[in-house]
Amino acid sequence: MTKKINKILFTVIIMILLVSCKNTKQQLQEYVTAYNTSTAPSFRAENVSLTTARGYINDDKIELRFETNLEQNELNKTASRVSFPKLIKEMINKDQIPRQLIEEGVQFDVYFLADDNTVLDKEVLNGNSIKDFLK
Repeated sequence: MTKKINKILFTVIIMILLVSCKNTKQQLQEYVTAYNTSTAPSFRAENVSLTTARGYINDDKIELRFETNLEQNELNKTASRVSFPKLIKEMINKDQIPRQLIEEGVQFDVYFLADDNTVLDKEVLNGNSIKDFLK
């Protein structure tokens, strides 16, 4: 009788553990939702007017877009190549871009856009490139 109860309890505990563990795709989806509802509305950075996240579940990819009030020109492109990686590093350190997702294989395509939505700078965060941002 005790063995049956133990087996049932063990099975219930295993089921609870399996249900409570989230896979990478679920975490990706939750991150995008949380970013757009809580991080984006209160996000403040120099020249950034709007930020949004978009998830691509089948590709294990998240796209972060930072729209700025900067004009598309060489001076701003050059300046963004310096300031944008610093912003990304700060976001990683604050866990606004979670290392855990990157370590689980999610790629972040991060865009810094001019006022006309053309790309000033683009960075790709994955398991290899994140090391460069954390230096």
